Parts: sequence; structure tokens; C-alpha cells
Amino acid sequence: MFTTLANIFRIADLRNKILFTLGMLAVYRIGIWLPLPGVNQEELKRQFALATEQGTAFAKIANFVSMFSGGAFGQSTVFGLGIMPYITASIIFQLVASVSPELKKIQEEGPTGRIKIQIWTRYATVGLCIIQSFGWLTYITQMGMVYPQWSGTALWWVMAMVALTGGTVFLMWLGEQIDRYGIGNGVSMIITAGIIADMPRATQWIVANFQPGEHDKMGWIGLLSLVAGFVLVVGATVLMTVAQRRIPVQQAKHTRGRRVFGGQRSYLPLRVNHSGVMPIIFASSLLIFPTVVFSGLKSAVASPGQAIGLFGRVMEWLERGFSPGAFLYCIAFILMTYFFAYFWVTVQFSPQDMAKQLRDHGSFIPGLRPGPRTAEYLETVITRITYVGGSFLAVVAVMPMIVQNALNVPYHVTHFLGGTGVLIVVSVLLDLLQRVEAGLLMRNYAGFLGQGDREGPRLKGPRY
Repeated sequence: MFTTLANIFRIADLRNKILFTLGMLAVYRIGIWLPLPGVNQEELKRQFALATEQGTAFAKIANFVSMFSGGAFGQSTVFGLGIMPYITASIIFQLVASVSPELKKIQEEGPTGRIKIQIWTRYATVGLCIIQSFGWLTYITQMGMVYPQWSGTALWWVMAMVALTGGTVFLMWLGEQIDRYGIGNGVSMIITAGIIADMPRATQWIVANFQPGEHDKMGWIGLLSLVAGFVLVVGATVLMTVAQRRIPVQQAKHTRGRRVFGGQRSYLPLRVNHSGVMPIIFASSLLIFPTVVFSGLKSAVASPGQAIGLFGRVMEWLERGFSPGAFLYCIAFILMTYFFAYFWVTVQFSPQDMAKQLRDHGSFIPGLRPGPRTAEYLETVITRITYVGGSFLAVVAVMPMIVQNALNVPYHVTHFLGGTGVLIVVSVLLDLLQRVEAGLLMRNYAGFLGQGDREGPRLKGPRY
């Protein structure tokens, strides 16, 4: 392991990419602490902590968005919106491309089409930033988190909206620079850095509350349960992230003169968790609204000084039922995770196109006719493995809430036991290891799996 790490820094190209990526991530983390002028940070921090303790709708939205902004949403910094608007715009264009023939045709044009869609995605990101920044500034102004001498001036509103929009655009630019000059996967690296940056706070809480023998503190059983749960979830996430269903593919033989070409056997890899983290993101986003709606309906029918009626009690029961960790919330989360897992696979994977590509390349699945029969078989396989992937996502998504209620552990600690954060971190780190592994093997160095020449290239002169 240490030899492999040393070999990484012996290769000038790979070393420069890693150092450049670390430098860009350092710039991102420094920008997290640049406060937005005019915002009362102490009042915002107090209300944010109170809302988190009470489990209000504001806390749910803030915790979800903070995952993609490194906690800057609760601090109201220049990077307060994080990279979330860019991710939202990218998802919107992916969904529209699956149902719009014109956009799909542009996407199939190659690099030129992808550049066009990327430009439109940037414009959509700016529009989403303006809308989200206006909504966020309106909320904190109404809640008294902005100094009175600033909240009533149009200049402050323009300045704050431009600062928040510029922060997201700058993060988008950082991600593109990491893609171009760094190790790659820039946007995901920024999200991962924000998630990992919360680990010291979680570790500090565990150390502060680990007092065996105290009734309201964590004991050895709780500590061992957290550690074992973390190791188990990370191991299962790695396994399901790389898990594949390999379908054998036979290449047809071609005879040219006296020579025979083709006939090789290969496989078609289908990922078990083909939808990745998207089902959990969609389910988490939509399940924010039931509590807000039920709370608003209960407040609308309740009269000051009078007991609430039957409708108000039903709304109150539904509000409690759809709070994170409650029974109805968990059931709805599981069902929506399954639904969006199949929905995302339907959008991203086309058995008809895959069967057509196999037929055009002169390949076929043994025992199946090329064309509709192959497409039907691929659809059956992807439906079955998506059920397994959806089950895994449902367990990982619900586990933090169950641990939070069972052990009375705050969310910023339990979200490392599952959910969106763990899936993003594991998938990004696996991709990083694969990129570094490829860079080592290209230059005859041993990789992390022990492949290649352990002593490096036997060439005289400086290493390249």
C-alpha cells in the first residue's frame, strides 16, 4: 500500500493531477467560511440548531441541502447554495432528453451536441440559483435572521442574490477545472469533500457523549453498534456499487478469403445498482413536502384558544407520521425508492437500443435471436436485478433514521451509516481509485490490487 502511494507521486502527470485536485478542494473549503454580508450568523445558527432539535420542515430541507453544500446552507455563506442547482439542472436535462426526440438527437451528435447541452445546463443553473437564492433570502428575512438595516434595501437583495449565484457558478467552474486538469469527476469530488468534512463533527459528538455507566450517554454497546454498522454499511455499499450481472455475448464469425475473423466471447455487464443514488435523492426531496403541507393545513383550521377538531387531529397525526423515522415515513420512503429505481432505469437503459447495437456489431446472446427476443431478455434481466438494487437502496436509506430513533443519535452522526452521503462517497472514492489504478498500470507500476511491475519501469533516466 505504502509503495503504491509512493509510486503515485513518482509519476509527474498523476502527481500534478492529484495536487491540483486537492488545491481546488482547498479553495472550496475556504470559500465555505466566507459569510454572506447582512446576515445575522449567530441568530441563524441558533435557529438552525433549534429547528434540528425539534425536527421541523426547515431542518429537513436544510439538512438535505447541506449535504451538497458542505454545511454552508446552515451558515449562509457565499457557497450557501452549494453545487445543488447545477446537479438539478443536469438531472432535468437528462430526463427531458429521454422524452424529447429533438434533445436526444442533439445528444447523439457527439462532442458538439454534448457541448450544446452543457451550455444550456449552465444557463439553467443560473436561473435555478436566482430562484433558490430569492426563496432562501425571503425566508431568513421573515424569520429575523437578517439585520434590519439591510433587509429593507434593494441593493442588499441584489448583492446577496448575485453572491449566492456567483458562488454556485464558481463551484461549477471548479468542478470543470478538476475534470480538465485534475483527476476528474469534479462535481462529485466537491460533494464528497463536503460530506467528508462533516466527519470530524460527528466524531467529536461521539467522543463527547461516550460515557459508560451514564443513563443518558452512550455506552460500549452503542459505540460498538455504531462502529459495526458503519463498517457493515460501507462494505455492503462497496459490494453493491461494483456488483454486475454479466450476460455472455458471442461475436459472429466472418470469413474473408481463407481467414476467419471474430468468434470471440465476451460479456455485457449490467450493474445491479444501475440507478445509483438518484432514487434516494428523489425520494428525500419529495418527502419533505408532506410534513409542510400537513402542518400548514393543521395551522389553517386551528383557531387561537380553541381545541382543534377532527380534521386538525388527523392532520396532526399525519404530520407526526411523516416525520423522519416515523412508520409512515419509512414505508413511503421504501415505496418511493423502489418506484424511482425502476423509473431511473427505464429512463437511462433502453433494451431495444442495446439489442440493436449488439445486432449492428455482429454480436448476439447465445440461445437468443438478435432483435426483439434479445430486447425482451435484457428487459427481464434488468427488471430482476433492479429489484435487488432497489432493496439495497431502501435498506441503506432507512437505516440512518432507524438508528437515530433507536440510539437517540443526531442526524449528522447517523447519516454516515447509510443514505445518500455514504453512497456518494463510496462511488466517488471507488471511481478515484480506478482512475489512479489506471494511471499506475499505464506506466508499468503496481496498482492497489497488486497488478503490474512492483518496481516500476526498468528504464534509465528520470521516471515519467
